[in-house]
Amino acid sequence: MKNLKLSNRYAKALFDFAQERGCVEEVHRDLVLIKQSLRESHELRTILNSPVVAPLKKHAIFASVFQSNTHEVTFGFLDVLIKKKREPMLDGICEEFVGYYNELHRIKVATLTTAQELSPALVEKIREILAEKTQYTIEIRQIVKPDIIGGILIKMDDFYFDASIISKINKLKQEFTHNIYQVNF
Repeated sequence: MKNLKLSNRYAKALFDFAQERGCVEEVHRDLVLIKQSLRESHELRTILNSPVVAPLKKHAIFASVFQSNTHEVTFGFLDVLIKKKREPMLDGICEEFVGYYNELHRIKVATLTTAQELSPALVEKIREILAEKTQYTIEIRQIVKPDIIGGILIKMDDFYFDASIISKINKLKQEFTHNIYQVNF
């Protein structure tokens, strides 16, 4: 993420302004939509990051794509970013804003990495356990990664739980390479 400190300042300013205007939910919804649009559209990312495209052209593009679909505070903020030539930081600003939103609503995001998709009942059980331990609402993001062979990896903030088969195999390899027993004894 480019220039995290500056992204954080812009996100905090937008969050505070949205709180004053009573439209945090709408701005959050808009920024999630914008972040998703940036993730899905290579052309939009290219235009956003291009120093060659004139600010007026960027404003016209953003107006055609987002003005009718976003709250006036969100679109006004996009306009300020374009005028200040900070639009390449938009993705980072969206991420930071969502962090402030989650903090306000006591939401934590947990990433579950497994070799195959978990059943909804098991995901719900994991959510309940994490919510009970943290006293936060837990939002689960699931990643399927067959190369961990089996087991589960759970990552949430600074907490990292690794119960994957591949990590156990790697630990055994490590132990066998540092074997203190003599060969041909």
